[in-house]
Amino acid sequence: MKTLPFVLSPLAFALSSAAYAAALPALKLNLDQTTVSGLSSGGYMAAQFQLAHADWIKGAAIVAAGPVYCAQNNLMTALDHCINKVDNPIPLADINKQLKEWSVQGLLAPETEIKQSKIWLLHGSADQKISKEVAKALYQQYQEWLPATQLHYIQDKDFAHHMPTVGHGSACGTSEAPFLGQCNYDAAGEALKFIQPSLKAPADSSSGTVYPIEQQKIAGDLAATLAEQGFVYVPKSCQQGELCTLHISFHGCNQHAEAVGMAYVENAGFNRYADSNNIVVLYPQTRSSALMPMNPQACWDWWGYTDANYANRKGQQIQALVKMAQFLAK
Repeated sequence: MKTLPFVLSPLAFALSSAAYAAALPALKLNLDQTTVSGLSSGGYMAAQFQLAHADWIKGAAIVAAGPVYCAQNNLMTALDHCINKVDNPIPLADINKQLKEWSVQGLLAPETEIKQSKIWLLHGSADQKISKEVAKALYQQYQEWLPATQLHYIQDKDFAHHMPTVGHGSACGTSEAPFLGQCNYDAAGEALKFIQPSLKAPADSSSGTVYPIEQQKIAGDLAATLAEQGFVYVPKSCQQGELCTLHISFHGCNQHAEAVGMAYVENAGFNRYADSNNIVVLYPQTRSSALMPMNPQACWDWWGYTDANYANRKGQQIQALVKMAQFLAK
């Protein structure tokens, strides 16, 4: 896979949006068949984003995360029963009632659209960061939304807290940077097979190009909690003008490019499938912050550090992602 030489250099952060626009080829994207994926906080964000815009985001693959709006805009609630313990029962009925109200108000997609989604869930039995009770609550939440044939839950794999891959990352039983696990398991491929219709076998090796995009210039103040740069993987076919679809993949906490370089972008497993299936892959990036809003591990907002609308269409990060998708489609 070719990565542009300035992707992570200091010069890259100083380049203008016009320079990036010149580097990124014009793309023909059908956003109506967009899919998403994510690990940990990225899994929470993938689920939030998909429910918010299920009218055009048709599926989600979620690894090691809990139910949407689990934290209910409260960090202490998040710590109490949304990560590695459940000190108090997760009030799924109340949470789902709120989500349904948002749907009626137009803050989430209509229920008719959500019910057509395809959702793939994975939780490793050796995961010590997200408890099995939390992961199961996400599955139970989706059971209220979706027919059984459109929901797939894997919970019998001995994986730690990471993105399982065939051969990249650390030992499968450990959870450490870059939070990819050598598990001889193609999680990205298994997920895409379920959420992407008629998926073709992956290319032997990645041959597309990773381009940087200026998130904050694209989305303005909505991207204030995001890094200046995100990344987009463009297969050769999409560079050459073929009609392509979009997949958005969200890294986990401590897995942003500033912390792990291009490990998630290049090795999470999506790019080889992108090559053979005309899929552009957007890898948006958060940033760490020791000040308000405090986010030292560069997590996606799943507990409300941006504002109370973090889990619906008015959420700052969700709005920023919409603008990025629209930017790529232009």
